[in-house]
Amino acid sequence: MSPVAPPATRKEVRAAMESGPQLTLAGRVRRNLASSTASFFAMLTAIVWTIPTFGLLVSSIRSENNIKTTGWWNWFGSPEFTLENYREVLTGGDVSLGTYFINSIVITIPAVLFPLAFGAMAAYALSWMEWKGRDWTFILIFALQIVPLQMALVPLLRLFSRGLEIGTTVVIPALELEGAQKFATVWIAHTCFALPLCVFLLHNFMSQLPRELIEAARVDGADHSRIFRSIVLPLVAPALASFGIFQFLWVWNDLLVGLIFVGSVPEVGPITVKLSEMVGTRGQDWQLLTAGAFVGMAVPLGVFLSLQRYFVRGLLAGGLKG
Repeated sequence: MSPVAPPATRKEVRAAMESGPQLTLAGRVRRNLASSTASFFAMLTAIVWTIPTFGLLVSSIRSENNIKTTGWWNWFGSPEFTLENYREVLTGGDVSLGTYFINSIVITIPAVLFPLAFGAMAAYALSWMEWKGRDWTFILIFALQIVPLQMALVPLLRLFSRGLEIGTTVVIPALELEGAQKFATVWIAHTCFALPLCVFLLHNFMSQLPRELIEAARVDGADHSRIFRSIVLPLVAPALASFGIFQFLWVWNDLLVGLIFVGSVPEVGPITVKLSEMVGTRGQDWQLLTAGAFVGMAVPLGVFLSLQRYFVRGLLAGGLKG
């Protein structure tokens, strides 16, 4: 009696599939991506992509005279290290960059949570609730993505300042647009601009969930609220995380919306507004811009690096089945 061969491992099966005569498309793609040429170009792309950031970091730790007279690559010939630019950026001037840094956090966090909350509920209603006009509503929301953001800025600002009245009924009250109320305007603006894309992406994820899973929950007596909280949200968590990261980066790096709705007032101005003013009226202080820009990009860079696996998983979840 011949001995029974041990079962093939997953690695051996994959190697057999990729070396056999019937090479699948996935096997060919995997083989091409694993080649030394592809690895070389991937490393080259990563290096080229990192050079500007590295140059910004080197410039931020050089003295003002050296920054203005020589290129950052000359740092390798005569290395120097100074934190004077960071000290002046963080503590110098009438209002430090730290105040605007806090303002950006206050602006960004609600501007990320609001569209995620409203978009997830709207996407569930468009995916799993039967009501008249549902398809046309989804088409309208999808069409809103083609509206240029710049076209809505002035009408939205006038709506906040004047309000909206129909006859004698006040639909939207006029805002004072002073102090903390300016935060509310920029929150609403970012939420309005983000909702069409958020609803569209989350709808695509939610509509791909197994119908049997939703029907089983309904048979067990769960209502839409319970299904949404306990079943749908955990399953679409990668999609929520990927859009949350995308929205965070967009809001944190935004200058146009923040400049229009909150301006450069130190009490409410975001960090991007301060960075745009930091270079000076004649561009004479751009050595401060290197340190300020690196401080401004530290938070989004940290958020992306710490949550990149959720970002990639959310991007791939809608394109793979099984």
